[in-house]
Amino acid sequence: MKGKIADGEARDRLIIWIRRRMAEFGITFEALGASIEEDLAHPPIYRDARGNDWNGVGPMPDWLAAAKHAGVDPDFFRIEEKPMDKQKHRPNAVYRQADLFE
Repeated sequence: MKGKIADGEARDRLIIWIRRRMAEFGITFEALGASIEEDLAHPPIYRDARGNDWNGVGPMPDWLAAAKHAGVDPDFFRIEEKPMDKQKHRPNAVYRQADLFE
């Protein structure tokens, strides 16, 4: 039970910290929601072992350009789309954590 209390406190502190950083940098919930929608609309196509990814929009990132110049085919980093991924994200669904936005 002690761990659950600590986890709850840590979660509450994290929410407070996120809200303060959002206020500090002038990030609104609307802007955050729009950013999430943009990410969902353009999922990453390429990802390396360090977690860097690119959705194919805009200029090629340095990590992928460096690999390409080293002779690695960019398709090596292509993420294979799983059939379940399409079912997880419905276009009209609202993805948010309710208590964070209240």
